[in-house]
Amino acid sequence: MKNQALLLWHKIIERGNFRTPEYQDALNLLPGAADEELTHLEDKIGTKLPEEMKHFYKVHNGQNWTAGSHTFVRNLTLLPLSAIRDSWNFLQEEFDPDGLEMDIEPGIKPMLWNSKWIPIAENGAGDYLCLDTDPAGEGTYGQVLYFWHDWGNRSVEAANLYDFIENCLQEEAENED
Repeated sequence: MKNQALLLWHKIIERGNFRTPEYQDALNLLPGAADEELTHLEDKIGTKLPEEMKHFYKVHNGQNWTAGSHTFVRNLTLLPLSAIRDSWNFLQEEFDPDGLEMDIEPGIKPMLWNSKWIPIAENGAGDYLCLDTDPAGEGTYGQVLYFWHDWGNRSVEAANLYDFIENCLQEEAENED
């Protein structure tokens, strides 16, 4: 699984460098996370991290987002573990579902926010890409979903983090053709 994480990072950087020569530098990637950091996050949010996430974060612990940074896929910035914890705490305390109607696909528990969702990336507008560690019966542990702060739609984007990244890279390759 670690080799797959390394390969995905290589593909992300290679694809970005094809479009923008300074892409890798503009990602502002952080050094990989240590096992202790991953365990600390698990302890703080009270859920076990999916193995794909652990291996992916051992290569790069997210991005140090600054003006001019590039996103890692789509319009998403990969959160460092400390920002995952902060975002999770914020969503626990601040998310107010009043006025939102649920539009949730099978595989996801019918909740607008679930404390077992791990927000790993953001778009800067209050929306998060989450890993679902508490799926409904027909769902998959570690499935990827979007949390829209102002829209009750919750849908499975991919079965796991690796599949999500591969899908994003494929979409970008198709758009370049």
